[in-house]
Amino acid sequence: MSVRARPISPHLQIYRWTITMAMSIFHRATAIANYFGMALLAIWLLAAALGQEPLNAVNFVYGSWFGQLVLFGFTWSLVHHMLGGLRHWVWDFAVMMEPGQREAMAWATIAGSVVFTLLIWTVFVWVG
Repeated sequence: MSVRARPISPHLQIYRWTITMAMSIFHRATAIANYFGMALLAIWLLAAALGQEPLNAVNFVYGSWFGQLVLFGFTWSLVHHMLGGLRHWVWDFAVMMEPGQREAMAWATIAGSVVFTLLIWTVFVWVG
């Protein structure tokens, strides 16, 4: 009996990079970012519970240019993760599973997350 060579597992040098692969990675990354972003919300709520002085200190940090940048990124992360979850929910019904449709949904996730984040910040932060 001859010994057959075992198949080599595919890896990133073999796979062709696709937008759906990138969105899968982004979905996981935004889940991690949201975990840490929720700490920002918890800190703000704790400061509010402790009184006006701690709340003013947290609001000062969050109101700085860096704080605003972090909060903007957190908002985008929340929206992007939500839209990625909706994309997967649609796929649970075996809808939009054709190759062109999958890529269109992935690009729509990116575009939608940017548009909705800008809309949220325009209505609730910059104008409101």
